[in-house]
Amino acid sequence: MSESSAALAAQNYVESIYGQVVSRNPNEPEFHQAVQEFLHSLVPVLTEHPKYQEHGILERLVEPERMVSFRVPWVDDRGQVQVNRGFRVQFNSTLGPYKGGIRFHPSVYGGIVKFLGFEQIFKNSLTGLPIGGGKGGSDFDPKGRSEQEVMRFTQSFMTELYRHIGPDADVPAGDIGVGAREIGYMFGQYKRIRGGHEAGILTGKGVLYGGSLGRTEATGYGCVYFVQEMLAAKGSSFDGKRVIVSGSGNVSVYAMEKAQQLGAHVIACSDSNGYIYDPDGISVEIVKQLKERDRLRISEYVKFRPGAIYQEGCSGIWQLPCDIALPCATQNELDLEAAQTLLRNGVQAIGEGANMPCTLEAMEFFVERGVSFGPAKAANAGGVAVSALEMSQNSMRLSWTFEEVDAKLQEIMKNIYTRSVQAADEYGVSGNLVAGANIAGFLKVADAMIAQGIV
Repeated sequence: MSESSAALAAQNYVESIYGQVVSRNPNEPEFHQAVQEFLHSLVPVLTEHPKYQEHGILERLVEPERMVSFRVPWVDDRGQVQVNRGFRVQFNSTLGPYKGGIRFHPSVYGGIVKFLGFEQIFKNSLTGLPIGGGKGGSDFDPKGRSEQEVMRFTQSFMTELYRHIGPDADVPAGDIGVGAREIGYMFGQYKRIRGGHEAGILTGKGVLYGGSLGRTEATGYGCVYFVQEMLAAKGSSFDGKRVIVSGSGNVSVYAMEKAQQLGAHVIACSDSNGYIYDPDGISVEIVKQLKERDRLRISEYVKFRPGAIYQEGCSGIWQLPCDIALPCATQNELDLEAAQTLLRNGVQAIGEGANMPCTLEAMEFFVERGVSFGPAKAANAGGVAVSALEMSQNSMRLSWTFEEVDAKLQEIMKNIYTRSVQAADEYGVSGNLVAGANIAGFLKVADAMIAQGIV
């Protein structure tokens, strides 16, 4: 078969797999998007290595090994019974126990959980650590709920989830709407049910009961470390750069913090209602106070910094001129129009701190225009990397210092960048880190699947 014929056959194969995904998973656009972006990158690999088609790797990869959904009944502060839906997708365990966060947000449904779990397979592969891909969540909204309501819901959620997880089977963590508070309630409920202290059952725990130093900062710091590698490759750095960061949750806060430590001038951040622009530079401490301690909206920021400006509408943040943009809020928050505006305003680099925050059109636009682009599979991997380090510490019953964890995180992010660059170069798409990350993540999982037979 000629090279052009092999490439056409690989393209047709990829399109047939995508068609199956759409027909088998109707009305799940986020999952479709994640699969489409991934499959498109694999054509040169499949052209050169037909063994992956012969072993049915893609057919198996796009189908979860297991997915459970369950009801979560709980009682609110008025004594009324409420019922939410819970989900856990155990997508691929080839490299190790299923690993991925739990998201509490009204938008959560089966398609969101599958998109996140699918991405997690290859993100986890890129870390080089022995963890498979999974994800979970519920359509419960913790915003506006009392501490007692959050605790009752979370305990009810774990009362069902516990039967599907374990330190060597599936190890959940946090995500949007699930922080240290929620992880603590889940861990306490798991202990109550199981009757033992299995520290490795959850990650993102409090340091007092088995958590890892550096885990809170890991996703935001890791994103910045990855972008730092992209900038260094072009002879640049964060020093003196104008940076905008969407969101104001855990990932955003620590991305801002690390960018500032590296000399950046962070000028804006947001929440789901709007964004703040602070020409003097965002005060991370004020944002932490508002979002982590007081659980208030970002609009309150201007009460502490009179020179700052608050604007309704979170998408407006992308209209601000900047050198570096770090979308750290949620999926598909940055579309083609926003991408075009950012480029006109001089953006040099994008680092995806959230899961799939750029639409396919925006991502393709940045790559085609030569903007340094760190895809979520790579740039967002710091959180799960340190979660895996937390699992290691739990297994050994010891704790590493913050400096030790941070050094390991920096090395992991540097290695992810290097693997992505090398894979892109090897398969003829030099400079395209989207394709490079997809290929590098895929090859490790696919080769391990072949070695393990049809499982």
